[in-house]
Amino acid sequence: MDEVLGQHMPISAFEQKRDLLHRVLQAGQTISKPETPVVFWVPGRIEVLGKHTDYAGGRSLLAATSLGFFFLSYPRTDDRINLVDVFGNRLLESRLHPDVMPCLGHWSNYAETVFRRMARNFKNLNGADIFFVSDLPQAAGMSSSSAMIVGLFLVLSCLNNLNNLPEYLQNIQTLEDLGGYLGTIENGQTFGTFVGDKGVGTFGGSEDHTAILCCQPGKLSQYAYCPVRFEQRVDLPEGYIFAIGVSGVVAEKTGGALEKYNRASRLAFEAIRIWNAQTENRHPHLSFAIGQVGPDSVRQTIERGANGEFSQRELLDRFDHFYAENEDILPKASAALLQGNIKAFGEQVARSQILGATLLKNQIPETIFLADSACKCGAVAASAFGAGLGGSVWALVKEHEAEGMLADWKNAYYKAFPDAAQNSLFFTTPAGPSAFELT
Repeated sequence: MDEVLGQHMPISAFEQKRDLLHRVLQAGQTISKPETPVVFWVPGRIEVLGKHTDYAGGRSLLAATSLGFFFLSYPRTDDRINLVDVFGNRLLESRLHPDVMPCLGHWSNYAETVFRRMARNFKNLNGADIFFVSDLPQAAGMSSSSAMIVGLFLVLSCLNNLNNLPEYLQNIQTLEDLGGYLGTIENGQTFGTFVGDKGVGTFGGSEDHTAILCCQPGKLSQYAYCPVRFEQRVDLPEGYIFAIGVSGVVAEKTGGALEKYNRASRLAFEAIRIWNAQTENRHPHLSFAIGQVGPDSVRQTIERGANGEFSQRELLDRFDHFYAENEDILPKASAALLQGNIKAFGEQVARSQILGATLLKNQIPETIFLADSACKCGAVAASAFGAGLGGSVWALVKEHEAEGMLADWKNAYYKAFPDAAQNSLFFTTPAGPSAFELT
């Protein structure tokens, strides 16, 4: 397995990942099974650009991280699931059954949502004994929850040979299709003939799942959504690496934080509902409506029709953010990288960060400071990413300057936010590989 890992993982991350792999292999030896285990690597992701655009049919620019999960699994002949968190010393005993009732707010919610939905979309599945280890920070905006969903589906799909089933092949022909389907497991929507369920409680899209399944080492990947569509790959500038500052403020999606997270998506859904009601259209999302008639007509219609739960100002801010991020900032940023113009790329990223704070309103003082201070410490671009309201900031830095930049960045943050900084984390990561099987 070391050889397979080395073929996929960047040299800078190989030793650390090998140690992590050996930990899960060691844990798997605690049960006696005649079969060779199924092992998958599943990374987290960096959302370079595309703040809250995916569920509105927009696009995003993505990279996989060198941090993530190893899942090791043995098949069972019944529908039982034994899920072991090796580092957390936690055991979840569950079933691959349509009547499983996930518990919102508990760590098992994402796992049991997968078990329930898979059992509802596919019949007569066998369970598994599954071990996992992870070095991916939780609730830090790096998609640890979506990585859990992807990883559990991959191992259970492999053990049950789902990709040979007619219903699978009818709905899922590509990795992009799979990313779209896994997004609906999380948000509860129907995908093709796979009937939806209640999901995990968040109204997000399929950006995270697509990044985890489809990104490539050393590159940024641009995708559009609803349905998932590949647009282009852009090389990460040579000699540069991502520095990550985890704010220490939890980007949680439970309780009151869940409502704040869902507010951005609810605003987008309300905006397209108003457009459709006023124009007697059935457009699926904002991106489609804008593509059909242009932004001015859509914006003016939303402005006239705002009279419900959300104010006119809230709806227009949400529309203006989506249009700027999706139709202006991201295309210009990708073009700048393709032309080798890192300065222009940084300018577009700075615009995205500002509009995230002023129009999307998903930033907090800690992430605003981290983005600003990263550039003062030598980064050529920096932005908060993920759901927002906490989480992390990425910064693009020259690899040979990364160690000093990280130290300066960390010290600045500790001085400005000593309480949050106690739970913060600073590290570097290349643009890593997507999920892959080691066996």
